Amino acid sequence: MIEPTNLRFAKYEGLGNDFLVVDGAADARLDGAQVAALCDRHFGVGGDGILLVTAPRSLGSRATMVVLNADGSRPEMCGNGLRCVALHLAHRDGGDSASFIIDTDAGPRLVAVEGAAHASFVSVSMGRGLPEADLTFAFRGEELTFSRVSMGNPHAIIFDTRFGEQDLDLLGPALSSQLPAGTNVELVSARDPLRLDVIVWERGVGRTLACGTGACAVAVAAALQGRVPYDREIEVHLPGGPLHITVSRETLEVTMRGPAKRVFSGEVSVQ
Repeated sequence: MIEPTNLRFAKYEGLGNDFLVVDGAADARLDGAQVAALCDRHFGVGGDGILLVTAPRSLGSRATMVVLNADGSRPEMCGNGLRCVALHLAHRDGGDSASFIIDTDAGPRLVAVEGAAHASFVSVSMGRGLPEADLTFAFRGEELTFSRVSMGNPHAIIFDTRFGEQDLDLLGPALSSQLPAGTNVELVSARDPLRLDVIVWERGVGRTLACGTGACAVAVAAALQGRVPYDREIEVHLPGGPLHITVSRETLEVTMRGPAKRVFSGEVSVQ
């Protein structure tokens, strides 16, 4: 348990997906109530989650990232968060650019920071997209079929529906409740063979401006359906901005490239 009078943090964002990054010991934890209070946008610092940066787990790793959602739950992975942690570590190391491995609950991930300035681009080897069984769900008089892809965390994806953001606020939690571990939900519009527009509902957070693993899962599903090419960078455009994703035809390994930015740092009282 982290129980300081004041908790030091740095605020980062990736395409508007924002986090409090906290350096801690290997066994450091914040409880759910503390996380929710810190992430509250009216009475706390505000954020989509907290990223604990702890000691490495595996040989050759630089550090471990533990993700805590705004409701205190712990997802397996967060792509935008991983870019933020990579930039945070590069700042700590004092280098202009860096490449290293960060351990996550979904396994180790290789990252490359392209200049450790106030705002930088970060490339991440996101691992293999794993297709899972389709999921059918009735919503507002329609039977919808979702493609499911795991990027270490679960995603349910549907293309070219008539539904929008307000619908997703209802559809996301309703669909997620159908699966034991829940799921993130993505609604996708294909603009052309190299661009997909996506809105995302995330477990433990709600609708967000961006989701890195969601963008990767969407790219995998689109490639499997022949909507986008393999082995070529495509743009996945989220409300917070674009991510650049490449999916390997041979392995379904995914590479993600996108921005990360340090916003400010400070201390806050933790009750």
